[in-house]
Amino acid sequence: MSEKILILGLSKSGIAAAEFAREKGYDVYITEAKGVNELKEEYRLKIEELKNKGIKIECGYHSNEFILGATLVVTSPGIPPKSEIFRRLNEQNIKIISEIEFAYLNTKTPFIAITGTNGKTTTTALVSHILSRKFSAPVCGNIGVPPCALIEENHDFLVCEVSSFQAQMTEKFRAKIACWTNFTPDHIDWHGGLENYFNAKAKIFLPPQEPEYAVLNYSDPKLREFSEKCNNVIFFDDKNDCTIKDGYIFYKGEKIIELSECPLVGHHNYQNIMCGIIIAKLLGMKNEDIEESIMTFKAPEHRLEKVRELDGITFYNDSKATNPEASIVAIDSFNNQDVALILGGRDKNTDLTEMCKSINKHIHTVLLIGEATERFEENLKKNGFSNIIKEHSLEEAVDRAISLKPDVVLLSPACASFDMFNSYEHRGEVFKEYVLSK
Repeated sequence: MSEKILILGLSKSGIAAAEFAREKGYDVYITEAKGVNELKEEYRLKIEELKNKGIKIECGYHSNEFILGATLVVTSPGIPPKSEIFRRLNEQNIKIISEIEFAYLNTKTPFIAITGTNGKTTTTALVSHILSRKFSAPVCGNIGVPPCALIEENHDFLVCEVSSFQAQMTEKFRAKIACWTNFTPDHIDWHGGLENYFNAKAKIFLPPQEPEYAVLNYSDPKLREFSEKCNNVIFFDDKNDCTIKDGYIFYKGEKIIELSECPLVGHHNYQNIMCGIIIAKLLGMKNEDIEESIMTFKAPEHRLEKVRELDGITFYNDSKATNPEASIVAIDSFNNQDVALILGGRDKNTDLTEMCKSINKHIHTVLLIGEATERFEENLKKNGFSNIIKEHSLEEAVDRAISLKPDVVLLSPACASFDMFNSYEHRGEVFKEYVLSK
């Protein structure tokens, strides 16, 4: 009789784990809390195909029939450990692991793990891009490609974005190189506290899961303190390992690339580049190959993405900035330039004080759109910023910004998109298409 494995969640990672497990001879069950009609269309369309492969599926509840007899559970990252299904599984003493852990246990391909509160996706994509000059090193994990979908292929490395949710549900996962970009408060409710959030990420750096090398942010006080618990640490933003000096990024005293040649702007992005340089050097890549790879990299969409230059104005799409903290990162990337910032959307009612301070330092004009307009205007004025223009649509804001002839037009809304758009991706696409039509 085949070993029974239970997959929690009919999601991208759950489907990949289920298909791989079925190919390996497991008796596979998928249990999904949402009803069929609540699922994304791509998942609904997969159900019949999965059933034809012999995979059992239930939607709308978690039955005892599916749970009983399972020897292993692979969970999707969106299901919190305090959920009812976790409680039931723990009562049955059934081991629960992440899809990343399941993939690791079933492959000999080394993992490069990238985690952090911000910058994970850009760093993961950049590392894969640099390594691809010498190796087969596709992206996977939280970036959208489940590692279970890649482990049957022939690759040198898997460059894996690891969220705190995924890291928490690992026990044996050991990366060859693990990189922690930064740490700021996030996902507190899911983890049940800030320290739990930190400890979830820390797992993949500490025994028994410690990597061969730990790449850490020296300028982050929490990570600098944490480094004392880690083995074989290489720092970025540190004068001894990888740093910025005289307009260049250096690694161990070797000049790697001039900042003006980097396709990404802002110190947070230079940190992402330093992570990529360190990982590439640890894997034996040549400086000229690293430099050329960085120069040809394109930022992931909607993350401080350079759209075009037009009549001396550079346009950036940072539509993924759906909260003030994310917008601050973009705003702080510009110094001594005339920047017109497009802000607004559906208000999350978060504190705007720090963002207003950054705007006062770096932004010449703010153009407000969407439902958040009145509160944002009130807070900006209260914090001493008055060069504010209100517009009714994103297109009108772009037109007005162009008429001001700034150096930069930056879309970094600090809000959700749902008052005017289907998603932050939709908002970013509308911005890019309109700018490119000029």
